[in-house]
Amino acid sequence: MNPLIETQDLTFAYNQRAEAEQTFVLKGLNFAVQPGSFVAVVGANGSGKSTLAKLFNGILLPSGGRVYVDGMDTQDEAVILEIRRRVGLVFQNPDNQIVANLVEDDVAFAPENLGVPSEEIRERVDEALKAVGMYGQRRHAPHLLSGGQKQRVAIAGIIAMRPACIVLDEPTAMLDPVGRREVLDTIRRLAREQGVTVVLITHHMSECIDADRLVVMAEGEIVLDGTPKEVFPEVDQLKALGLTVPSTVALLHELRLRGLELPLDALRIEACAEAIAGAIL
Repeated sequence: MNPLIETQDLTFAYNQRAEAEQTFVLKGLNFAVQPGSFVAVVGANGSGKSTLAKLFNGILLPSGGRVYVDGMDTQDEAVILEIRRRVGLVFQNPDNQIVANLVEDDVAFAPENLGVPSEEIRERVDEALKAVGMYGQRRHAPHLLSGGQKQRVAIAGIIAMRPACIVLDEPTAMLDPVGRREVLDTIRRLAREQGVTVVLITHHMSECIDADRLVVMAEGEIVLDGTPKEVFPEVDQLKALGLTVPSTVALLHELRLRGLELPLDALRIEACAEAIAGAIL
């Protein structure tokens, strides 16, 4: 199966000066996202993960190397609109993506700009709002919604475009715990029930547990890449990179240091409790 998104020797620098004077945010990155997968990308501030998200749909263009979306080169101006139809991007702050006075009008905005027929727009809007659990608020004013509800509306606006992939750039960074849970539940449903390809950029390690693949970035490079159960046991390496691990893994790691024989891949609370009970009983 061909990748939906692929980077080849990708480099990027914000200061586009002579190469010797550039500070590269991404350094020769080779990365592929398979259709239907749920990929989480983590890294400390400055690791390049948010820059990568913007390169995936052509908001930013490479300084060197290539980014391909379904085989299309993001540097080819003739296909950039089609690339943005395939890869939808959700930002940290939902207020930056809400443009209308009614929820349903906001979700309709992108399909209208894509030239989708009116009858189909109505169908897409209803479908997208139901997918994120916001259909009951379709006639509400977005500015009166909670942070989590606004972010779900922003996600619905991307779903209504019917992209092949949704890239979420730290979508819970500005939300309280309730809002975070609402948005994460939405992301899980999209990935597991609707088969949407999801790339989640985050700094909350607990948000990555359900991902098919976890990619850890540092200083513009990929340093760990595997399933969450393969990556999270690398506690010492993650700490050295300034990252945390889920609380379950942190507890298991501390107990191992105290002599208990415990696995470090029991990521969920239930599995963690079972592992500890098995070790002490």
